[in-house]
Amino acid sequence: MPELPEVETIARNLRHGHPRETSPAEHSYRVREPRAEYVTAPPSAIPVVGKTITGAQVFWPRTLAEPDENSFYHQIIGQQIEEVGRRAKYLILHLSEQKLIIHLRMSGDIIITPLTEPLAPHDRLTLTLDDQYRLAFNDTRKFGRVWLMDDPTPLFAGLGPEPFSDEFTPEWLHAALQKKNRQLKPLLLDQTFLAGLGNIYTDESLHRAGLHPLTPSALVSETQAARLRDTIREVLSDGIRHNGSSIDWVYRGGGFQNYFRVYGRGDEPCLTCGTPITRMVVGQRGTHFCPQCQPLG
Repeated sequence: MPELPEVETIARNLRHGHPRETSPAEHSYRVREPRAEYVTAPPSAIPVVGKTITGAQVFWPRTLAEPDENSFYHQIIGQQIEEVGRRAKYLILHLSEQKLIIHLRMSGDIIITPLTEPLAPHDRLTLTLDDQYRLAFNDTRKFGRVWLMDDPTPLFAGLGPEPFSDEFTPEWLHAALQKKNRQLKPLLLDQTFLAGLGNIYTDESLHRAGLHPLTPSALVSETQAARLRDTIREVLSDGIRHNGSSIDWVYRGGGFQNYFRVYGRGDEPCLTCGTPITRMVVGQRGTHFCPQCQPLG
C-alpha cells in the first residue's frame, strides 16, 4: 500500500513535474546494494496545476465514493486544478470550486498520459485536461476511492496528527502512548493515532528507535518516545527524498527500497549487529525486526 512518502511524492510530481534524482551518495548511509534501478520519471511526473478539466470518465462505478456519477460529471468539468496536496495517505486536488480526494488504498496510482495514447489496463477514472493530457486513477485491485467534495473536513475528522506537524512533539507522543494499552506496531499503523505510517515505514522506524514491535505502548519511556518521534520523521524524510519505495507492482518510481534495514529482509543479517532479521505476523501484518537491536522488555 502506498504510504505517506509515496503519496507525498505523487503530490509533488503533480505540482512540479519530474522529481529531482536522488544520488545514493546524498544519503547518510548506504545499507545494501540496489534491488532495482532508480526511476526518475514515474507516470505521475507531469505537472497539472493550472490545468482545466474538460472531460471525465468513470470506468469502475465503485471507485467514485461521492457524489453519484452524473453529479460528478456535471460538477467537475470546467474546474481548474489550483493546487495539489496531501492529508495522511489521501491525495488532494484543490479545484477552483471543490476538492477532489483520492485514496490509493492497496494498489492505486496516478498516471498522466497524452490523449493520443490508449487507456492503460486498470484505469478506473480519468480526467481530460485542456493541454491534451489525461489524468488517470489506475487501480489494479479496485480498492481505491475518489471523492468530489466542497469540504473534506468530515472525511479527515478521525485522522491522527501528521508526523511533520507541530502537534507531533516528543511530549505529545509519550502522553498518547501512555493512554493506550496496545502493542507499538499495531498502534502506529492506526491512522486515528498517527496519520500516514504503513507497514514499511513503521518497521523501519521501530528498528532505528530500537523498539520491539510488540512493546506495550504504556511502557515506552519519555526518552524512548522522543527517539521514536525523531526516527519516524527521519525515515519518512528519507522515503520522500528517494521518491518513496517501489515494491513489486504497487508503486513505481521510488528508490528507498534500496535502503531498507529490516523490511523484507527476513533471515538476512542486521546491518547494525549482524543478527538475522526476524519476520513474524503482528496484527495480520508481516513484521520485520532485529531481536538483538530491538529486544522485548
